[in-house]
Amino acid sequence: MSRISPDFVPQLLAGMVVNFEIAAIALLIGLAVGGLLTLAKLAGGVRGAVATTLIGLMRAAPTFVVMFFLLNIIPSDATLFGVHVAPSGIMTVALSLVPYAAAYVADNGGEALRQLRDGSPLGALLFLPNVTRAFFVLVMSSSAGAAIGVPEGIAVILREAELMPTLGDKMVLFAIGILCFGVTLQAGFALMRLLQRHLGRIALRGR
Repeated sequence: MSRISPDFVPQLLAGMVVNFEIAAIALLIGLAVGGLLTLAKLAGGVRGAVATTLIGLMRAAPTFVVMFFLLNIIPSDATLFGVHVAPSGIMTVALSLVPYAAAYVADNGGEALRQLRDGSPLGALLFLPNVTRAFFVLVMSSSAGAAIGVPEGIAVILREAELMPTLGDKMVLFAIGILCFGVTLQAGFALMRLLQRHLGRIALRGR
């Protein structure tokens, strides 16, 4: 097997940090937007109908289409009152993931509020693992940034794979990437399950 560059693992880890950064930005904005949509949907009437329509559109929005729409609709030299406002590559990818994040939060947030109103705090706590699952989906979806030159983890793997002479070498490289992402994501799920159990015990004691 050809020797992997000694810089590969540090660059991969740095790229994974970018993946998590993108996912965190998208989820934070998604929580805010999704929360507002949830409240509007539960309010019913015209606001509820508009919110339901927006959630459906966001749920169906393809990340790549949104990302390239943002790239083309916002000039790279865009300014507002003399301040440069064009989003960076990382922010562009994060914003392209917001529709999915907001729709997911709205769907699950509404259910959590209904469970809480029905006197089931344990049911409402399912919101936590659901949002954690969404976060890790966002982490993996952030690999779309490779298409526009964002130095995230998948981009690092693909760049290194181009230097590998055989398919076997490339497969080993991809396996290293899968292992790094897989271990990190599974550790995150394990921590969230522990938190959910802890909060569940607190909720039961409070009854």
